[in-house]
Amino acid sequence: MSKLLNNVCSELQRLPGVGRRTALRLAMHILRMDVEMADSLSSSIARFRHDIRYCQSCNNLSDEALCPICSDSRRDRSVICIVEQVGDLLSIENTGQYHGLYHVLGGVISPMQGIGPSDLKIDLLCDKLLTGEVKEVIIAISTSVEGETTMFYLMSRLKAFPDVRVTTIARGVGFGDELEYVDELTITHALLNRRPL
Repeated sequence: MSKLLNNVCSELQRLPGVGRRTALRLAMHILRMDVEMADSLSSSIARFRHDIRYCQSCNNLSDEALCPICSDSRRDRSVICIVEQVGDLLSIENTGQYHGLYHVLGGVISPMQGIGPSDLKIDLLCDKLLTGEVKEVIIAISTSVEGETTMFYLMSRLKAFPDVRVTTIARGVGFGDELEYVDELTITHALLNRRPL
């Protein structure tokens, strides 16, 4: 294999979920692209990496000081949905069902990875709650051990704001799941969070 191809494959393999074979397919696809398209791809990646900022209010990705969501006057400013990462925010936005604001933590508490509460944007969230404008906080983070740890830590911090209602997204058996294949923790959440029909 040529050194140039090997270098491109090695760099592509640094991306999550990209193994050797996928990296080779991507490299060969890039090679078949028009030179202008390949240049546009590489310059877009470089511009993105150098010019992207984090919203000063919610920690979402933005080209400006405030992201389009925070600067949208039509959003319900009394509700904040807490998510781990920007990808989670995008998933919720794609449903078209939520019209409040967000707060991106930037991860979850994970002692194994050296991530503690001070590494997350929890203080920024508390600063927003001090304004008194927020009436509800929705916690929408993963049900992993790290996610649960983060949720319990958040709940302890949010006790300082007794006027703010704290909720979490529903957890349990997914639509279309067969009960015999669902893990015990998920079934436990489903039973604890049951609701009348």
